[in-house]
Amino acid sequence: MSDLVLADLSVARGGRVVLEGVSARFAAGRLAVVIGPNGAGKSTLLSAAAGLLAPAKGEVRLGDVPLSRIGRRRLAQRRAYLPQNPQVDWPISVERLVALGLTPVLPAFGGLPASLRPRIEGALAAHDLLALRDRPADALSGGELSRAMLARATVGEPEILIVDEPTAGLDPRHALDAVRRLRSHADQGRTVVMAIHDLDLAIRVADDVLALKEGRAIASGPAAATFTEPALTRLYDVPARLVRDPDGVSVRFLDP
Repeated sequence: MSDLVLADLSVARGGRVVLEGVSARFAAGRLAVVIGPNGAGKSTLLSAAAGLLAPAKGEVRLGDVPLSRIGRRRLAQRRAYLPQNPQVDWPISVERLVALGLTPVLPAFGGLPASLRPRIEGALAAHDLLALRDRPADALSGGELSRAMLARATVGEPEILIVDEPTAGLDPRHALDAVRRLRSHADQGRTVVMAIHDLDLAIRVADDVLALKEGRAIASGPAAATFTEPALTRLYDVPARLVRDPDGVSVRFLDP
């Protein structure tokens, strides 16, 4: 497994600099969360980290190798990217949707090799989808579709998993389930990077934190050292308090 490294990364979109001089290292076997207010550049950073946006300055590396030197097919095999609010607009079965995640590792000709069938079965089982395997994907609930898309992203066993706001629009039960599944992928040795607004969930699962504000990194490092009241107050421009109780730690923002 490889670390994902951002080295002095700057990205421009529509002639405007959206990220400027961001550096971070996302380590294998750890779950990193990217936090910050709306418009901070989180989605842009994840797209660049996935190799979908070319930087104006700096570079993204897998280990010591720049993404620009990794072929598109090989990159698709090594990393999976799940955008915010993914949708399915055609009535393919859940099983076929998950199988699409194997496209980068399929041979150039022929159907799905028998050797890859266990991966699909394993992904369906790991994400509680066995009972839904024949259901049309466009008929799933939000929580069910979230599980199916995460299964699709991980069925190819990528080294790197990049996920943008996986809890957006989910009820509390399914949101907690989503972050627990991402936590389990990190525990299996993958590098997991997740943008998230729900700080209470982030605190539950994060090993590391990258805090963005106005396109710049204002804090980066282990979660325990980054989830602090001064750092959160500076990040969101609202007084923040960490509340500790027997169930863990939560964030409360106070009236300024």
